[in-house]
Amino acid sequence: MDDSVFHHLYETYHHDVFNFLTYLTKNRLLAEDLSHEVYVKAIRAYSSFEGRSSEKTWLFAIAKNVSIDYFRKTKVRSKHDAIFFDWDKDDLKSTDKTPEQQSIDNEQMRSVLEKLDSCTLDQRLVIIMRYFNDLSISDTAEVLGWSEGKVKTTQHRALKSLRTKVTLAGLERGEPSESRTKR
Repeated sequence: MDDSVFHHLYETYHHDVFNFLTYLTKNRLLAEDLSHEVYVKAIRAYSSFEGRSSEKTWLFAIAKNVSIDYFRKTKVRSKHDAIFFDWDKDDLKSTDKTPEQQSIDNEQMRSVLEKLDSCTLDQRLVIIMRYFNDLSISDTAEVLGWSEGKVKTTQHRALKSLRTKVTLAGLERGEPSESRTKR
């Protein structure tokens, strides 16, 4: 692989790959390490990249496999639930919202991410790819090696599960059900 190809891939997709891995692992340092591994694997495999998918889809497939390999090797599934996302270092930006609205949105995002941890790995992968990384259903299916129908079904079940969990958490906090449905 020539240096310009690597620079193109890195400059174009590193933020998306890093965010995907950060949401998946809930650990910025680990996501950084895994994203480096993704690019090492991409450099080694680029000569076999046939262009049947987009480069982004190809990199996400590598990132998914690298993260699954990591979880398998270290057996952190049980520990994974105890790792908390570092919101102080997160770079969420919103210039259109008031600080109060941004605070509410951050709290809602934190709640959804906490509930997402209790979903299956397949459900988390689909939600992260579809909603956090804006991949289409077909791109998500390609990355995961699934049919589009399986992605749609998994997404539907994940969203239903998340809605239920967020609603129950809101009821436990004493929020009226109307405030959650408007979000």
